[in-house]
Amino acid sequence: MASTATRTRRTVNVWPGYVDALATLLLSVVFLLTVFVVGQFFLSQELTGRDETLAKLNRQIADLTDLLALERTNRRNQEEEARNLRTTLAGVEAERDRAKVQAEAATVSQGAAGTLDKQLETERGATRRAQSQIDLLNEQISAMRRQLAALEDALAASESRDKESQARIAELGSRLNVALAQKVQELARYRSDFFGRLRQILGNRPDIRVVGDRFVLQSEVLFPAGSATLKPEAGPELDRIASAVSDLAKQIPADLPWVLRVDGHTDARPISTSQFPSNWSLSAARAIAVVQFLAGKGIPPQHLLAGAFGEFQPLEAGATEEAYARNRRIEMKLTER
Repeated sequence: MASTATRTRRTVNVWPGYVDALATLLLSVVFLLTVFVVGQFFLSQELTGRDETLAKLNRQIADLTDLLALERTNRRNQEEEARNLRTTLAGVEAERDRAKVQAEAATVSQGAAGTLDKQLETERGATRRAQSQIDLLNEQISAMRRQLAALEDALAASESRDKESQARIAELGSRLNVALAQKVQELARYRSDFFGRLRQILGNRPDIRVVGDRFVLQSEVLFPAGSATLKPEAGPELDRIASAVSDLAKQIPADLPWVLRVDGHTDARPISTSQFPSNWSLSAARAIAVVQFLAGKGIPPQHLLAGAFGEFQPLEAGATEEAYARNRRIEMKLTER
């Protein structure tokens, strides 16, 4: 009897330890949830600041691009004007050379006809006119050279501004690429969370597989053969998927461009009915049916995409029933828009 009483007391004394352990576990879970909520708040604040910076960078790039186009247009106009001035200068210099030749010829004629006063006066007048024309042409050449020098300085300044603008555009492009890479990394993190939740919800079922970055559901799980109407028993499976996507959509920032892509695939055997004239039609109708079901469960339609591949993206080659069954499928993928 003493032994029986001792075992009874030992059995009764174990419960307080269980209660303490459960209380400690509950406090730990509450602490982890608090940390997660605070982290999500600060993450949303940081993403808001990054988006404003990204928008500012895009505006600066647009302004610099417009300025660069204007500078290039001005430079082309200045180069064209410089070419015209060079052509005019060459013509003026040629005319000046002809005038010099005429003046020299007039001087020679003056020495040879020293006895002919009238002819001498005529030649002297021609010489004076030629000299005046030469002086005028020299002044025009000097003015054109000054204008050409000013244009060359303007072209050099334009090229310098062009290089500076290109350097700024390259820098802003680099910063924009970094910001875009951060967005892609962020979407990849949410995609990983999405895969983890679906794996946990769907479990290790042979008719639901993971291929690369996509979840693959066999068509027989969702649709009857040759039909795009969802089976009644497909509802619970899609409900669990819709629940996981809805929970994830609440965590993804509103400015992150993501979509849940639903692709329909068939096997290689052709179908030709009044409702589905081709395998493309059947795969498209099945993808749309899944998308409409998910939208009806509260997933925002702007984050849903239906695609159709028909029989042209098989997972397994061959003409066996096993290969046909593997190729008839619905694929889901969380990706960027």
